[in-house]
Amino acid sequence: MSQLAAARKEQARRLEWFRRARLGMFIHWGLYSQWGRGEWVQMVECWPREEYEPLADTWRPRRGCQREWAQLARESGCRYMVMTTKHHEGFCLFDSETTDYNAAQRGPGRDLVAEYVEAVREQGLRVGLYYSFLDFHHPDYARCTTNRKAQERYVEHLHAQVREICSNYGQIDVLWYDGDWLLDAEQLQSQRLNAMVRELQPDILINNRSNVPEDFSILEGHLLAKEIKGMWEVCMTTNDSWPYVPTDRQWKPPAKLLSMLREVAAQEKNFLLNVGPDAEGNIPSEARAIFNALGDWLRKYGKSLYEATDTVPQGWAWGYTGRFTVLGNTMYYHVNRWPGKELVIGGLGNRVLEVRFMGVQGRKGRKIKFRQVGRQLFLSGLPQEPPDPLATVIQIEVEGKPKAATGGWPC
Repeated sequence: MSQLAAARKEQARRLEWFRRARLGMFIHWGLYSQWGRGEWVQMVECWPREEYEPLADTWRPRRGCQREWAQLARESGCRYMVMTTKHHEGFCLFDSETTDYNAAQRGPGRDLVAEYVEAVREQGLRVGLYYSFLDFHHPDYARCTTNRKAQERYVEHLHAQVREICSNYGQIDVLWYDGDWLLDAEQLQSQRLNAMVRELQPDILINNRSNVPEDFSILEGHLLAKEIKGMWEVCMTTNDSWPYVPTDRQWKPPAKLLSMLREVAAQEKNFLLNVGPDAEGNIPSEARAIFNALGDWLRKYGKSLYEATDTVPQGWAWGYTGRFTVLGNTMYYHVNRWPGKELVIGGLGNRVLEVRFMGVQGRKGRKIKFRQVGRQLFLSGLPQEPPDPLATVIQIEVEGKPKAATGGWPC
């Protein structure tokens, strides 16, 4: 076996659990959570370092909040979590020997990353750590792109902190880099950095935001991934903000987020759904309701997302009322726009044997009347209103391996 083939085989092994995870919870939490005006507030509002830094001493998050997050994540059907260990502001939620600008030595008085890791493991979830390469607090940040000595000091500072978060908390499953636009891969010494990470954490998954391809790529706030090869993950907000912003009332409807999750899961990719706790660690009630709604739905129909994938070529005619996932010779049609008493599905290339509403918790659902004419499947006798307001799942048994019908339009 060639070295390249061996590396690909090893990567496939590392990715095995991640490909089946489907849903994760993303947590943005830091000093900025006290002001509630966004994670970029220090730069956007032009706060000098000496005026922003006192937030490190006023932050008093309550104990036990991270257990509540992890419990909500598990009950919502999440398989992993990712939390910011240090965002662009430079404040470390972990105890660090590189700076006293950290949670253990300032206001919180304890290692918030250690509490998070323990809480996630208690719920049987995989542990992900976010780390930004930006550091507004570091004295060399403003000149690291123009001054060689400053860049060397800055990069060594970053490497040392990554070493800490990969050394002090046992097994870490995901390393989620951010802030990759400041320095390129050569300046950041990304190859050396990631080699160190893999030496410390042989099974870890690393995203592509160190400007070198690693285990998976990130799509931020959108689902279009036609140009991306390999594994990818969509990260999405529950409202329009990453951290806690009380004036942001643009909460996404659970049905919309479920539709996004289905689009991503059908391609064997993952959906990392974000929430920003407030400074004390409370998750906003609106965000909690969203995760609860997703959890209720996944407890009923999770098999159609966790285990199934979209192995059938996707055509536009399959996309208006819903989309498919596939498992064996079963096709699950997720109806996102309920049509009323009759539903027409086009493009099926198999003989249909049976159609049912997907049953709950393994029970067989009610049969649906159908007739198949060429490449069209007509479902009739449906209720006027959708049986499930988020997404009704229709289970279609077909003869043979599901395939799209060949031939062009018109049918």
